Amino acid sequence: MSERLTRLETAALAEVKEHDVAVRAVRGAVQLERDDAVHMHEQVEELLTAVLERNGLTADDLISVWFTATPDLHSDFPAAAARKLGIVDVPLICAQELDIEGAMPRVVRLLAHVESDLPKSRIAHVYLGAAAALRKDIAQ
Repeated sequence: MSERLTRLETAALAEVKEHDVAVRAVRGAVQLERDDAVHMHEQVEELLTAVLERNGLTADDLISVWFTATPDLHSDFPAAAARKLGIVDVPLICAQELDIEGAMPRVVRLLAHVESDLPKSRIAHVYLGAAAALRKDIAQ
């Protein structure tokens, strides 16, 4: 049995080396106009779609996605929008942003870990609408 596992492991390693890609992190954010589940789903779907399209990615390239929401958003989990897009076999998690006085309200952020051939310098971070003000240095 151990000889068979070794052959399988060797074959798997050869396949990985053949398709060697890097793990990259992609950031993004969007500011919602209101705390409403339908609106949140629309905006998060737009954000996630833009992240994929601008980086030449598909859902199969996703490793995991972290979503955060500011404390003033209560209507739904941002990850629910990803599930509605058909992203069902990727680990997703939601968390609350720190409640910082003066911070931009009603913001959903994401950090996606992806497999990509792109170098770090070519990763397109996506900040939609008013959220572009959060990271003027990297917003696309």
